[in-house]
Amino acid sequence: MMRENKVKTIWKSGGAVVNGWLAIPSSVSAEAMAHCGFDSLTIDVQHGLIDYSSALPMLQAISTREVTPLARVPWLEPGIIMKMLDAGTYGIICPMINTRAEAEKLVGACKYAPIGYRSFAGARNSLYGGPGFSPKAANETVLAIAMIETVEAMQNLDAIMSTPGLDGIYVGPSDLGLSMGREAKLDQTDPVVVEALDKILASAKQHGVHAGLHCGSPAYAAQMIKKGFQLVSLSSEMGMMQAAATAAAKSVRQDAGLEAPKEAAPLSGSRPAY
Repeated sequence: MMRENKVKTIWKSGGAVVNGWLAIPSSVSAEAMAHCGFDSLTIDVQHGLIDYSSALPMLQAISTREVTPLARVPWLEPGIIMKMLDAGTYGIICPMINTRAEAEKLVGACKYAPIGYRSFAGARNSLYGGPGFSPKAANETVLAIAMIETVEAMQNLDAIMSTPGLDGIYVGPSDLGLSMGREAKLDQTDPVVVEALDKILASAKQHGVHAGLHCGSPAYAAQMIKKGFQLVSLSSEMGMMQAAATAAAKSVRQDAGLEAPKEAAPLSGSRPAY
């Protein structure tokens, strides 16, 4: 039996996954985040500052705890998908999936034959998966998650959601907002974008696909879980660090009666737009 995929276990029980987001290329920060109570951690190889060489030791650090490792790849490119899976990732979040054909290509890259075309090799996937690792067990364990973040994807929701082997979808609210001519931001309250989120969620439930969403604040994430989303990500470790550090420095200056330096304005990274 392979090592448990905690995300899949929680989904089977009807629960929701609280996912942490890693943008900093550091095994130390990844290890620290693995001790913070998240169900899963996603290594962001798309918009994070992370390449494969950085991701590998981060995966090793995450494996010190019972936190399920996921990865967001840069694009729908089978090579990096398979390489991240061989490194021990238990699920792939793939950006900009707009059609049924693209969803099928994603599933195929995540699954071994006869389901897909993932190439077989005994790399760190077997070390992390444990003695029960096998192509069949991996097919049952690894998750294929398609990002829905464009108007084109909205027009193809049913076709995408009904793709055999697709385990979940993940909404990128910033790109979705941009694609709809609205603001790029997390924690969307724009009625037009909120209506799109509701439509995505309804389609996912209709097709038995688990829906995830990137959020900026814990309060909004909790609200989205109550709405029906079964995976919520909170900002990123970089965003959280900047927000906490900015608040701490501001508090000290205010209490001591000091003026804030001009360069103390919040950095763009404190409001990650995923």
